[in-house]
Amino acid sequence: MSCRPFLSLAAFYFLPCSSACLHRLIGIVRRFQQQNAFPDRMVLHTPLKGKEPKETNLNSNIRNIAIIAHVDHGKTTLVDAMLRQSGAFRANEAVVERVMDSNELERERGITILAKNTAIWYHDVKINIVDTPGHSDFGGEVERALKMVDGVMLLVDASEGPLPQTRYVLSKALEAGLPPVVVINKIDRPDARAQEVLNELYDLFIDLDAREDQLGFSVLYTNAKAGTASTSIEVPGEDLRPLFDAILATTPPPAGDVLNPLQILVANLDYSDYLGRLAIARVFNGRLRNGEDVAIAKLDGTLEKIKITKLFSFSGLKRVDIEQTELGDIVAIAGVEGIGIGETITNVENPAPLPHIVIDEPTIAIQFTVNTSPFAGREGTYVTSRNLRERLQKELLTNVSLRVEEMGTTDTFKVLGRGELQLSILIETMRREGFELMVGKPEIVTKRINGKLMEPTEKLMVDIPDAFVGVVIEKIGQRKGQMLKMHNHGSGRVRIEFTIPSRGMIGLRSEMLTDTRGTVIMNSLFDGYTEWLGAIPHRMTGALISDRNGTSTAYALWGIQERGVLFLGAGEELYEGMIVGENAREVDLDVNAVREKKLTNMRSSSADEAIRLVPFKNLTLEQAIEFVADDEMVEITPKNLRLRKKILQANRRPKKNSAAPANAPATV
Repeated sequence: MSCRPFLSLAAFYFLPCSSACLHRLIGIVRRFQQQNAFPDRMVLHTPLKGKEPKETNLNSNIRNIAIIAHVDHGKTTLVDAMLRQSGAFRANEAVVERVMDSNELERERGITILAKNTAIWYHDVKINIVDTPGHSDFGGEVERALKMVDGVMLLVDASEGPLPQTRYVLSKALEAGLPPVVVINKIDRPDARAQEVLNELYDLFIDLDAREDQLGFSVLYTNAKAGTASTSIEVPGEDLRPLFDAILATTPPPAGDVLNPLQILVANLDYSDYLGRLAIARVFNGRLRNGEDVAIAKLDGTLEKIKITKLFSFSGLKRVDIEQTELGDIVAIAGVEGIGIGETITNVENPAPLPHIVIDEPTIAIQFTVNTSPFAGREGTYVTSRNLRERLQKELLTNVSLRVEEMGTTDTFKVLGRGELQLSILIETMRREGFELMVGKPEIVTKRINGKLMEPTEKLMVDIPDAFVGVVIEKIGQRKGQMLKMHNHGSGRVRIEFTIPSRGMIGLRSEMLTDTRGTVIMNSLFDGYTEWLGAIPHRMTGALISDRNGTSTAYALWGIQERGVLFLGAGEELYEGMIVGENAREVDLDVNAVREKKLTNMRSSSADEAIRLVPFKNLTLEQAIEFVADDEMVEITPKNLRLRKKILQANRRPKKNSAAPANAPATV
């Protein structure tokens, strides 16, 4: 009698057993699969559902895999080790740390912002690796990357375990039917809990309705910094060969046929000063040759005829000239001016466009406008509305999760994105390129569904010392957050999960850092839409506003600092309407920050008292954007960040208490 009916994972969902029991049952099934007990259900080398090709149509010399994980779990460090051990670098070649983070902002912040691909060779098999961002604001990069690959490597920190972005990227991979290789990284951490993290991963897979074959994933334990991997937590690894073997075994070869009509899907764009725009694309069917005339199937359904001028394949971090493409390979194509992400390169005579890449909707918007302050044009190179429009249109070519809408005036644009971090990265990039601009307060993107106003919500995970649980729950409760679950690991820290409106996230991070004395770890993820939940308090304090032009003096700031928190020191140029600090009370206060001490011949015991200023709070770009209210803006130049009122003149500015409610829903 066959034991298959008793070991079907589908039956596990109906068994009244604990989570630990379920994990043991899954382990039994995995051992049976490894012993060929169920040959028809083997995970290894199983083609994707709905894409069952003939054996002769598989290109066994190529594997395409994406590394997906939460931010700061060690993806880029692991790719470094894979490149080194595969021989991508010469023995005497000087290589920087996190070599894939080539962007200046990526190196500064220690995060991956743009998806990038590289290739390594192992046992005569080319492995194309796509390194994806780990922050949910750059989820559009992950969604594009998953279209280029046949398998995923899910990386999880051995201490932190699955976090919100882990759930997001895994759900996208499972929806696409991609077989996963699970890598538990940083096993050398003193607080590592690899077995508990593995159990949490099983829970996550089941919660995301993973198929039976996807639950039979391979598990490896790695130390990316040391460059070691092992199939068992008890046996220390020596190198990354177990990881390479698992990739070859689990990731199916790319399917397709060179005799079918040409189908190459563009998933990324690059630019060369010599060759112009480059399309980073995957070959699904057919073969493309250098100098060939092909057609671009545009997103609007039209066809545009072009001639290919150059073809490149990837090898390590370099691009290698090739004369023709190979089935399933990821290539760079020159001669494709005007091509966009999601479009298909196909035959002119027999066009066969591929389905477009579907990207999740943006949830937050910020108004970009031309700098109109008295100091406009002093520091920046690009200051006009034409410069601003051209730069935003250029960004749309490579950033598919971004949208730009024209406003009522010619000098204002509404930029919609996934989150504050994504938009602040764009602003910082523009600032470094020499742009001057102003941005307003972030606002959420609402929808009307069945006549009801709906707003986006986020799943928020907070990791804090247990001494701050009360203040965190109170703070998030004020912002309409609801606690879903709380887990105490017994290490002095508590992990709490909330659902909270996206509006409530604006400015929350800086407040939480203050309330928890810098010990909070926060991660959030878009969770869907809910009915409008009413007003949420944004900022309970007013602003200290300069009432005249001039240069700030220590004498004047010494008298002002008792009123609140200063944002600048002595010797700064000011103009009327510029915000110099935060008032401790709810109302705005106009102050004279340029007043000088009058010199006289009279002496007194207190006249020559030393002036001591409290250190001012130097706001970062993200903090400045979170701070501003509806009637305020952030002035951004290559050298300075300034906060200001929209209406500079005090006698024309409405009082704060007579302004519109801070959380009135935006018109949809």
